[in-house]
Amino acid sequence: MTREEKSQVISDLTAQLGDNANIYLADISGLDAGATSNLRRACFKAGVKLAVVKNTLLAKAMESSDKDFGELTEVLKGNTSIMIAEAGNAPAKVIKEFRKKSEKPLLKGAYIEEAVYVGDDQLDKLVEIKSKDELLGEIIGLLQSPAKNVISALKSGGSTLSGLVKTLSEREG
Repeated sequence: MTREEKSQVISDLTAQLGDNANIYLADISGLDAGATSNLRRACFKAGVKLAVVKNTLLAKAMESSDKDFGELTEVLKGNTSIMIAEAGNAPAKVIKEFRKKSEKPLLKGAYIEEAVYVGDDQLDKLVEIKSKDELLGEIIGLLQSPAKNVISALKSGGSTLSGLVKTLSEREG
C-alpha cells in the first residue's frame, strides 16, 4: 500500500469515526469463509456496517479524530474489525446472536455516545443499551399512560354515575 493510499484510508476512517456515535471493535479471526459471510449477512440485516481494518491505520484515524477514544487504542492488537451502527446496541446484539453458533466474534471494545467500553465482558451491558427510538417510545408511553388513566376513569365514572341515576329513577317510578 502506497503512502497516498494509506493517508486516504486514514482520512476515510477518520471521517467514519467522526460521523458515527456507535463504534464497535471486534475480533473475527478464525471464522471460515462461510461463517464470515453469515456474519456479514447478519450485520447487513441489523443495519451494521462491518469492515476489517489495519490496526495502525485505525489508531492514526482515532488520533486524528475529535473524539476521545480513551483505552480503545490499547485493544488494537491482532485482527480488528470495525462495526458501525445507528443503534448503540445493534452490533452487540449481532455478536451475541452469532456467538450462539460460534465462539467468535470477540468484542474488543466499543465507543457508544462518548462512553468507552473495553473487553468482551462488556457485551451483556452493551446489549442492554436502549436505542434512541426505544427511549423515545418509553417516554411517550409514560407520558400517555396518565392521560389514558384519567380518560378511562372519567368514562367509567360517567357510566357508573348514569347507571346509578337510572337505577334510582326506576325505583322511584
